[in-house]
Amino acid sequence: MGQYTIFDSHAHIYPQKIAVKAASSVGSFYSAYMAGDGTVETLLAFGKEAGISKYVVHSVATSPHQVLSINRFIAENCKEHPEFIGFMTLHQDMTEQEIADEVDVCIKNGIKGVKLHPDFQKFAINSPEGQKIYNVVGDRLPILFHTGDKRYNYSSPYYLAEMAKKYPKMRFIGAHFGGYSCWEQVVDAYKGCDNVWYDTSSTTGFFDDKEFLARLIHTLGAEKFFFGTDYPMWNASKEVELFLYIPLTEKEREIIFSTNLKEFLNI
Repeated sequence: MGQYTIFDSHAHIYPQKIAVKAASSVGSFYSAYMAGDGTVETLLAFGKEAGISKYVVHSVATSPHQVLSINRFIAENCKEHPEFIGFMTLHQDMTEQEIADEVDVCIKNGIKGVKLHPDFQKFAINSPEGQKIYNVVGDRLPILFHTGDKRYNYSSPYYLAEMAKKYPKMRFIGAHFGGYSCWEQVVDAYKGCDNVWYDTSSTTGFFDDKEFLARLIHTLGAEKFFFGTDYPMWNASKEVELFLYIPLTEKEREIIFSTNLKEFLNI
C-alpha cells in the first residue's frame, strides 16, 4: 500500500454523541455489519492503518431541520482536520431560497461538493424535488449521489444519467460504481454521460470476479473513478486490498487512488 498516495472519496462521519446510533441505523438499512462506529477518531485510525492521506467526508439529512447542523459539523471538522474535504448535505423539502442561502454559506466555509442519498431521503434523482436542488446548485459544486438499489425506485443509474444529460454543465458522481446492486445496468445507463464520475465504494467486496469490475472501469474510463471506502460500513485496509485485486495497470491504480480526485476537486 505504501507505494500509493490514497484518498478516500466516500466517508460518512457523525458527531460523537450520535455516531454509534447513526452507524447502527445505516447497518440496519442494509442488513450489514458495520466495521466502524461512525466517529472521526475511528475513521482516522482506519485510514492511518490503510495509508489514506485525505478523506471526502459527509453526512445525509433525512429532514430539512438537520441540514444546517450537519453542514456546520462537517465544516468544523474540515477546519480541525486539514486532511478532510467536506461535502455538504441538502434536503428536497427546503425552499429554493433556503437551498441557495445554505450553498452560499457552505462555499464560503470551504465546502467542495454536495452529498445526496435518494434512498434515505426518499426522492427520485430525476424528480422535480431533486431538480429544484440541481437548478440552484448549478455548476458551482459537484453532487455525489448514492446510486442504485434494487429495493427502491429512487436512485436508478438511468435516473442519474437522465439528469446528467439534462444538466450537461453540472458534474455528478455516481457512488458504488454508479449503481449499487444494479451494476449490470451501469454501462448501458451512462453511455454519453461525460459529466458523470464514479467511486469504488461498497462494490469490490461483492464480486469474486474482479474481471467484471475491470471491464466496468475500462468501459467507463479509469480517469472517471475515485477510490472510496464508504466508512463506517467497511474497514479501509480491506477495501484497499480488495481494490488491488482488480486487474488494472499500476497507472490506473495510481490515478484511481488519488490523482483523479485531486484533479477533480483541484486540491
